[in-house]
Amino acid sequence: MVSTESMTKLNSRYSSVGAAMTPWFDAQNSLDEARIFWLATVRPDGQPHVTPLFSVWVDEALYFGTGEGERKAKNLAGNARCVILTGCNTDDGLDVVVEGVAVRITDEAKLRRVARKYASKYNWHYTVRDEALFGVGGKSLVFEVQPSTAFGFGKGDVFV
Repeated sequence: MVSTESMTKLNSRYSSVGAAMTPWFDAQNSLDEARIFWLATVRPDGQPHVTPLFSVWVDEALYFGTGEGERKAKNLAGNARCVILTGCNTDDGLDVVVEGVAVRITDEAKLRRVARKYASKYNWHYTVRDEALFGVGGKSLVFEVQPSTAFGFGKGDVFV
């Protein structure tokens, strides 16, 4: 988890004069409300792999699903360290970058909470069985990424 101390630093090298720190609460809201995320993993040969995905913010962590044979699942099996980011591709708004370790979730209670969040956020309905989520696309392994480090990049005058 991200410590309160680490959330209180503003890096002046990358900030405008008079810039104020974006509160962690605002960053969490961005993670909760964002529709599209980008996941960066590392291939077995060391090359990076980036893919868009849908994710939900539950219990202070990001969760996403993937098929067992997909590239991101294979990459995470070999190296669980990853980066998930979201934001906007304009010069205004807030980008949030979360670094952490992806851990496969098999606990039914946690999977049910994640399934409920997917239903409320994306209107996707999953059933929980066999330590995974099942929906229209079939079986989805679920991974949790608790932030070990998080960065917020406020752009424009959105947070002034």
